[in-house]
Amino acid sequence: MSSASVPEPEIQIRGVTKSFGTNGSDIVALDGIDFDVGRGELVCLLGPSGCGKSTLLNAVAGFSLPTAGEIVAAGRVVTEPGPDRGMVFQEYALFPWMTVRSNVAFGLEMRREPKQRIEETVGALLHKLHLTEFADRFPKDLSGGMRQRVAIARVLALDSPILLMDEPFGALDALTRRNLQDELLRIWTDLKKTILFVTHGIEESIYLADRIVVMTYRPGRVKTIVPVPLDRPRDVSAPQFNDLKRNLSRMVMEEQDRREQDETRLN
Repeated sequence: MSSASVPEPEIQIRGVTKSFGTNGSDIVALDGIDFDVGRGELVCLLGPSGCGKSTLLNAVAGFSLPTAGEIVAAGRVVTEPGPDRGMVFQEYALFPWMTVRSNVAFGLEMRREPKQRIEETVGALLHKLHLTEFADRFPKDLSGGMRQRVAIARVLALDSPILLMDEPFGALDALTRRNLQDELLRIWTDLKKTILFVTHGIEESIYLADRIVVMTYRPGRVKTIVPVPLDRPRDVSAPQFNDLKRNLSRMVMEEQDRREQDETRLN
């Protein structure tokens, strides 16, 4: 996908503000967020802890509605969670008493899909994510990377056009993380999903994204949106990659410094 032009919007975020009340005063977590995610686009939200990345993702998911502004996903105003948006968390969120196969099938069973369709869908996803030989294992018997594959397969089973991913590889070692990044890119290319991906990893954002939305420290605003005009697969040692990395590092460190100054003032 060209980074020069954004396709038809699949997610529209318009003037989104989110406040939380505490001890009689409000903390403004998000302030006037405005941007679109195009259909079939992979966009990363990048910024230091406390900038509201996960708060914004939860608002798009419908878990926590904005105080002001509006979010439109797949043509509908977001007022609650819906089947058009699938969420992948950092913590895997698997049922420990269910096998891999049963975890992946769970959502389809809740929708009362025909048994044959469930078996076909689950079988295809287990194959796509290299989980077939682990189908009858329980989550406790799997590595962190394998558990996250199961979590992704369970969301993909519902065939939502939008995937929302909240630092899904943040708890993994570097090699496993890169393997799953490559796996995600393969799935994204094959299935044409729209992905909004939260990360605090600068290199991860450049490796994955069509565009990177850099957010300010609290209150979270859009500091800038950086296109990534690099062909895939991307070489992390390439000069263009590292030019982007230096530019993004400077912007994120400005916000990190603001965060540290704020914490020093409060302490």
